[in-house]
Amino acid sequence: MTRMSLLSNPLLLGFDEIERLIDRASKGGDGYPPYNIERIARSDGESDLLRITLAVAGFSRDQLDIALEDKQLTVRGKQSDDRAREFLYRGIAARQFQRTFVLADGIEVLLAGLTNGLLEIDLVRHEPERVVRKIDIGEKTKT
Repeated sequence: MTRMSLLSNPLLLGFDEIERLIDRASKGGDGYPPYNIERIARSDGESDLLRITLAVAGFSRDQLDIALEDKQLTVRGKQSDDRAREFLYRGIAARQFQRTFVLADGIEVLLAGLTNGLLEIDLVRHEPERVVRKIDIGEKTKT
């Protein structure tokens, strides 16, 4: 049985890669860490920023890793247990996480910063030039 999707419309040609990106993005995690995504207007006339903010309380810079590969932004955090400490009660778990965001073409990571337990990643979308090209209609030869 063939799988039908919104992008299998005969008027949408060459969108197979987008369908794969949607499948990849829909494979969610466990919801940890929580995050926000916001649009930040810039007054200097440049493109708006997108900011991803992740709540990573308890993680230091060296326990976090941000990587961009094949239009996929991946944030990983890894904490290890401190065996020298004896807990009478442990409500703050040392845990690992991986959070993935699929980025569209033209989105670039500007910078990342960690302040007060919040990891902020700023992104910018560079608008491509609009190009109109006239296609001449010629004679088609039979092959």
